[in-house]
Amino acid sequence: MKNISLLVTAICLALTFSCNQTVNSQVPDAVKKTFQAKYPGENDPDWHKDSNGNYESNFKIDGIKYRADFKPNGMWIETESSIDKKDLPKPIRDKIEKDYNGKITEIEKVQHHSKGLFYDVEFKRKGKNKDIEFKADGTVIN
Repeated sequence: MKNISLLVTAICLALTFSCNQTVNSQVPDAVKKTFQAKYPGENDPDWHKDSNGNYESNFKIDGIKYRADFKPNGMWIETESSIDKKDLPKPIRDKIEKDYNGKITEIEKVQHHSKGLFYDVEFKRKGKNKDIEFKADGTVIN
C-alpha cells in the first residue's frame, strides 16, 4: 500500500511539473517581450494560461508577490498584488467601515490598463463572495 501511495505522489508531481513546463514554453514571444519591458529585472516568472486564453505571470519583486496578465498578442491587461487592510488608503478604510459589513477575505492593489490604479476588496457573503473596486479616494468603480 505504501508503494502505491509513493507511486501516485510521484505521478502527480511529474504531471504538475510537466504541465508548468508546457505552459512556460508555450508563452508567445509578444507576451514575453511586453513582460520584459514592464519588469526588466524579472527573468523567471511562472506562467499559466487562464480560462479566457490570457497569460498570467507570477513573480516577486523585493519579496512582494505579483501577478500580471497579458493577452496572447502581448497587450498588458493588469498587475495585482495582495495587501493588508492597514495598507489601504484611509478614504477606502473609512468607506468600508461606514458602508460595508462582513468579513474581508482578500484585498488586492491593482494597476489596470484602462482603469488605472484601484483596490479590489473581496467580502465574504453567503453563496458567492462580493468584490468591490475602489479608487484611492474611496470612490466605488464597479
